[in-house]
Amino acid sequence: MSDPGVPTGPSEPVRRRLGRSGVEITPLALGTSGIANLYTPVTEEQAREAVRAALRRGIRYFDTAPHYGLGLAERRLGAVLRELPRDTYTVSTKVGRRLEPSDAGGDDLAHGFAVPATHRRVWDFSADGVRRSLEASLERLGLDRVDVVYLHDPDDHGDQAFREAYPALERLRSEGVVGAIGAGMNQTAMLTRFVRDTDIDVVLCAGRHTLLDHSAAVELLPAALDRGMSVVVGGAFNSGLLADPRPGATYDYATAPAALLERALRIKEAAERHGTSLRAAALAHCAAHPAVTAVLVGARSAAEVDDCADRFEEPVPDALWEELRATGLL
Repeated sequence: MSDPGVPTGPSEPVRRRLGRSGVEITPLALGTSGIANLYTPVTEEQAREAVRAALRRGIRYFDTAPHYGLGLAERRLGAVLRELPRDTYTVSTKVGRRLEPSDAGGDDLAHGFAVPATHRRVWDFSADGVRRSLEASLERLGLDRVDVVYLHDPDDHGDQAFREAYPALERLRSEGVVGAIGAGMNQTAMLTRFVRDTDIDVVLCAGRHTLLDHSAAVELLPAALDRGMSVVVGGAFNSGLLADPRPGATYDYATAPAALLERALRIKEAAERHGTSLRAAALAHCAAHPAVTAVLVGARSAAEVDDCADRFEEPVPDALWEELRATGLL
């Protein structure tokens, strides 16, 4: 293995199966929007070190998408992973936004990424679009396969996603091109429909199963548990508020309302009284439900990866959950 910092043998981390598929992932996963210049630039070296830090900390599941930095996330992730034996890690990418070359110039900050606008995103949940998008992703990653493919944010394209894109993913899975298929969204209603009405393996639910938003627990998580499907939870910190609650902190990518800020501060105070941290409690809450197979965290540096891994391993006493429930904070 080219990176001596990547553990092997007996120290290999625990892995969990995605639904009924043969794909296995680690309980903590790394999302790659951060290393794709989300909001502000990240150097090539910083991005490499973030991925290497994840590997050193036992993370073996990496999630990416063409949307992240107009392909930059896939290129940067692949540059590190393709140096390693292919069976030592799991990769997911997404389909639904194809990238087409553009000569419009300027940057991509309108979509959140500090990269040149060399391409434009085209919504495409057609069967042909799924295959074309996946082929382009493999080229950017420099890999011969990915393990998991998600339909990415089909909110406004539900009809085509169910009618064309989902059957295309089923065919790719039956052909052995991918090992597991699913959908990734920031809402629960359509994800619940995927769980109930299709034969996917996993859903990626961002921001809807957190200390501040319990909506996934109403229908999505019970439905997934009932059908033997996995849930990967993203957005554990609700885009910032649960990582560092302070005036001006973001909640779902906008300035947090005063009431939510106050609630986050109260949870933080309770966590600290019980000898733990808000970030540890946020991650532990996401991981605790039996339908949840992994928690996906975003990071843009090795230090952020290490902090997430430390907080994921940090004990959270039962007494904290008892207090939060008793006070109506959970």
